[in-house]
Amino acid sequence: MKKHVFFFATIAMGLTLFSCTQKPETATVSGLYPSKFEHLNDKGETNKLYVIKNANGMEVTVMNIGARIVSIAVPDKNGAMHNIVAGYDTITPYLQLGNYHGAVVGRYGNRIAGGVIEIERVKYRLRQNDGEHTLNGGPRGFSSGFFEIEQPAESQLVCRYYSADDEQGFPSDVDLTVTYTLSDDNTLIFDYSASTSRRATYINIFNRLNLNLAGATASSVDGQELYVDAANYVPLNDELIPSGAIAKVPANLNFTTPHALDAQTYNVCYVLNQPRTIERQAAALTNPENGISVEIYTTEPSIQLTKDPTIGAAISLDAQHFPDSPHHPEYPTTVLQKDSVFSSQTIYKFKLQN
Repeated sequence: MKKHVFFFATIAMGLTLFSCTQKPETATVSGLYPSKFEHLNDKGETNKLYVIKNANGMEVTVMNIGARIVSIAVPDKNGAMHNIVAGYDTITPYLQLGNYHGAVVGRYGNRIAGGVIEIERVKYRLRQNDGEHTLNGGPRGFSSGFFEIEQPAESQLVCRYYSADDEQGFPSDVDLTVTYTLSDDNTLIFDYSASTSRRATYINIFNRLNLNLAGATASSVDGQELYVDAANYVPLNDELIPSGAIAKVPANLNFTTPHALDAQTYNVCYVLNQPRTIERQAAALTNPENGISVEIYTTEPSIQLTKDPTIGAAISLDAQHFPDSPHHPEYPTTVLQKDSVFSSQTIYKFKLQN
């Protein structure tokens, strides 16, 4: 009997010593705990939180579901770090369909009227999730898909997703690679590459970053100063579907001269001024109070500005193609031809203003 008592006491002591030597989990610079993002889906794939950083201490966190950017920590003019991406500190809210916070949106971001497309004289009925329309790729678009993620360097993540033929009703398959690279000058680069092997399809891919330069927990973005390099925009009807027209930006929506955001709701597709090159600044957002500023550069033809209660106290500046372009041949094309490659780049340069 004494031997049994000694045996169990030894086990208990060992377990106690093991628990005492376990190190507490370390939070990221943004205050996130990776364990809170672990999630096993019904295919046996495990969602994780990945961290990239640069020599200045800037940090970006990304997870597998939707290749989502969960946080971006940048310094203010006093050296304090702020997470400027609206989001959550656990995986659960991100699992809800229709949650696009920080996600790669596709196969066709924005709206397709009637949920129908035609390509090579064949009509395809897409999954509808915005009344009779298809929004951001359908109810289970890329934002809810599981991306395989590799980290070839401390400052880079390569995210891959395979979209099968007929996924959400879209024709043909798509191999997508999204690469996030963080440079030592506090520049975050988004590189998108996609190809299809069966037949032509439509594609419009972007990342839905919801930003608040005052910090993710701030109550408002009002007062932050916006610049958009666009004299024209795409007018939308009450269902946010375009007519095909391109019009001059109304005075109350014009940000060609930088000025402060106010309390109004914005949902505007700006047609970026031409010629469009990656060296030409497309937009900029600045918070005068803490000095944090971000400049946006893109190869895409438009910036979609969204500021409304559905994304909280934040705004999104999505670099993308025009909404519903499959129904408007006068718009820049979004056709991805068989055996061709779609490529796009968007750059966020984070700076400090005095």
